[in-house]
Amino acid sequence: MKKKKRHDLIKKMIKEEKLGTQKDIQTRLEEEGIYVTQTTLSRDLREIGLIKVKKNGQLYYVLAQETARIDLTEVLSYHLRGVARAEFTLVLHTRLGEAAVLANIIDENRDERILGSLAGADTLLLICRNQDTAKEIEEQILAKM
Repeated sequence: MKKKKRHDLIKKMIKEEKLGTQKDIQTRLEEEGIYVTQTTLSRDLREIGLIKVKKNGQLYYVLAQETARIDLTEVLSYHLRGVARAEFTLVLHTRLGEAAVLANIIDENRDERILGSLAGADTLLLICRNQDTAKEIEEQILAKM
């Protein structure tokens, strides 16, 4: 199967089912007669733009562009290793390589409480509208971590 068709099938599965691991996705592909290595599947998921979210205690993949329909703190809570606040700024520590992906999601969601973001490899800086907003977002994130 060509990569585009495989990507389309993975996207369809993600939209229709709550798949929480790469193994779940690989098993579903195999049920469809498609066999890929874990390396190929990891590359596919990165190219498609999947991200894990934690909602109601359940962890599953969603398409990054569809996170606008999900509470931003649910997206962040799974990926964060720590959060700190300095006045109106939040410093979010992520797993290596995830800060930029999360920054893109935050920017696309256009939360009026967040003026902008800046990402490194594993650190994400959120500039909030004011101190109260930063505190509110921090508390929401910490409650879901």
